[in-house]
Amino acid sequence: MSTSDDKPTGSFFDAIRDRRRIVSVQATRGIPPGLHLAAAYAWRFLVIAAAVGVGIWLVIQLKLLVIPLLIAILLTALVWPAFTGMLRLRFPRWLAIAIAVLGTAAIVTGLLWLAIWQITQQWSSVQSRTIEAIQQFRQYLIDGPLHLTADQIDDLLAQAWTFIQQQAELLWSGALAIGTTVGHVATGALLTVFILLTLLADGAGIWRWTTRLFPRAARPAVDGAGRAGWVTVANYARTQLLVATIDAVGIGLGAFLLGVPLAIPIAVLVFLGSFIPIVGAVVTGALAVFLALVYNGPLIALWMLVVVLGVQQLEGHVLQPLLMGSAVKVHPLAVVLVVAGGALIAGIPGALFAVPLAAFVNVVAVYLGDRAWETGAKPEAPDLIWSTVPRPRRIGK
Repeated sequence: MSTSDDKPTGSFFDAIRDRRRIVSVQATRGIPPGLHLAAAYAWRFLVIAAAVGVGIWLVIQLKLLVIPLLIAILLTALVWPAFTGMLRLRFPRWLAIAIAVLGTAAIVTGLLWLAIWQITQQWSSVQSRTIEAIQQFRQYLIDGPLHLTADQIDDLLAQAWTFIQQQAELLWSGALAIGTTVGHVATGALLTVFILLTLLADGAGIWRWTTRLFPRAARPAVDGAGRAGWVTVANYARTQLLVATIDAVGIGLGAFLLGVPLAIPIAVLVFLGSFIPIVGAVVTGALAVFLALVYNGPLIALWMLVVVLGVQQLEGHVLQPLLMGSAVKVHPLAVVLVVAGGALIAGIPGALFAVPLAAFVNVVAVYLGDRAWETGAKPEAPDLIWSTVPRPRRIGK
């Protein structure tokens, strides 16, 4: 028989669960509380970093699937206002899908055809003027303050040509792999179109199925966070479409009035490049200024630079708030960092998807951290990378 003096018995796991039986190690007692807290944060940070690293590695390995999926989601966000508008007007869903998809394809195809046609029409003139400008620049290097000789200029050109020849293996390897690349592009394009059609046809059903993959208790949080993230991505797409249109019209019209060649291709490139924040605007604007410098001279190039900077400032500070009724703000530091990081990790696709992905992750994290699915409150604007701040309106008396 057991008596009151008997020691408590139980399994090994019972002893672990009983915190009264845990023996403190002398070494643990000697660790400063700050170091103990730092170590706790450190191992958790390492686990999170490892999980993120594995996720990025999986995305890179599955890029032929992930990139079409992300492109289809962005395209869905772009056509979503027009698509939902047609549904509200009692259009059949199949007709709304056909108009949205075929209309978008027709617009992009028309812009590209117009740009290519303009390039073929003016290419010979631009080429001759470019050669003339290069010869003038060469003569300036000889007669100007640098006082370079023709032999020195030829040596610099020879070194540049040697460098290009040293990269011949990379060029040949890329040429040999072009068949695979074309196949990948075609497969990705078909997959993008299929995903786009699927999202427009039954996006709500797909999302309901996705939420059912999570435990029942977590479904309200997942559903609310996903919907908040989708609103953010839709705002991003709508804003970038507006920015791209304003930049393209303004810069293209400025190039046309200044007599810069290839004004329409410049406008098309500006429109497409504007979907890559900061990088696209800088590259396409620099191209317009370069063409003005080569074809029209330094004075017109300076005016072209003024036009590029003026259009970007105008659309960012005046037209966006007026046309949209709200000022959509992105923290500049966040944009620069996420675009640079995305470009380092995944090149052009990384730069394209960096901002919407960062904005989506940010709003989801804030939503979950605030437990907003319980209160119904929306994430606060100061906590978001991408936020929509209502523009003050005057109310008549």
